[in-house]
Amino acid sequence: MKMNEGVEWALHSCVNLCFIPGEAVTAKRLAAFYNLPTAYLNKQLQALSRAGILTSTSGPKGGFQLARRPDKISVLDVVTAIDGPEDAFRCTQILKAGPGADPKADYRKICVISQSMRKAELTYRRELAGKTIADLVRQVETSYPATADDTRNWFANLKS
Repeated sequence: MKMNEGVEWALHSCVNLCFIPGEAVTAKRLAAFYNLPTAYLNKQLQALSRAGILTSTSGPKGGFQLARRPDKISVLDVVTAIDGPEDAFRCTQILKAGPGADPKADYRKICVISQSMRKAELTYRRELAGKTIADLVRQVETSYPATADDTRNWFANLKS
């Protein structure tokens, strides 16, 4: 399974917004933090806005903010907003074309490969659903205590 690189960018942006609460941050400023292309990051941020994860405000003091508390935004919410809700594995029931196939069978349900892939995907989705942006922030703050202050200072010094 391959995720869109926008998932990584979106997750980092959400964590960074937690370090500067109450401030709307432009896509340009968020992109500059990691030297990312502004237009492409903005596309990801707009997807997060459409999903209700971020709010977007236009105007001179505009930008993006979290729309919900970080403990109410799961990593799966972000992944789904960026990559969509479709399953990574899509059974096309190729067994129907094989010798001795039953044309009436739903091979998505009885195929051991389909079952294995769906079980793995469910495990993956449960893991992502069980971790929130607040959990990520706590882990960053525990592992790298200076990060929150460094991030706030960086954004405070970049006012464009």
